[in-house]
Amino acid sequence: MTNLNLQTERLNIKPISKLDIENVYKLQSLEETARFNTSKIPENIDETIITVENWIAENSKNKITNFTFTVELIEKNEFIGLIGIKLGKEHYKNAEVWFQYDFRYWNKGYATESLRRILDFGFQDLKLHRIEAGCAVENYGSISVLEKVGMTREAHTRKLLPLKSGWSDNYGYAILSTDERK
Repeated sequence: MTNLNLQTERLNIKPISKLDIENVYKLQSLEETARFNTSKIPENIDETIITVENWIAENSKNKITNFTFTVELIEKNEFIGLIGIKLGKEHYKNAEVWFQYDFRYWNKGYATESLRRILDFGFQDLKLHRIEAGCAVENYGSISVLEKVGMTREAHTRKLLPLKSGWSDNYGYAILSTDERK
């Protein structure tokens, strides 16, 4: 089994646990985080409990296809967000990455740093060929993160994302195992 406790210089990236429920609830209840999130703000912590329990169950399978991690600052042992990688069909050796961070930790390089580590995990440990991501066309922060790690914008899909503000266009990004990572 692959080690799922990942680290960077500043971050611990580890499988989500029941201890993270309150932090996830707070994160997903933030208007700033919810702005570009396709799932709605949880109505109560019970919704978050179900979500986190489902993620834990996925992370506990013998053959994991949907990894969900918490991201913590090593220095403060403090939760700052979530990152995940969901595998596609095995034959295609592809996956999709996603992330959500508390807005108080935006513009500090944490999303870029954690995404680089997840890409390494995907290509080195999971032996993937292609990793994709999507984001709303107005989500300039995520666009910046995706491009900083070397992902290429490949698609513009109209009115794909059901956001709180209405239907949003989506940019599709991808990086191949053979591409230069930044």
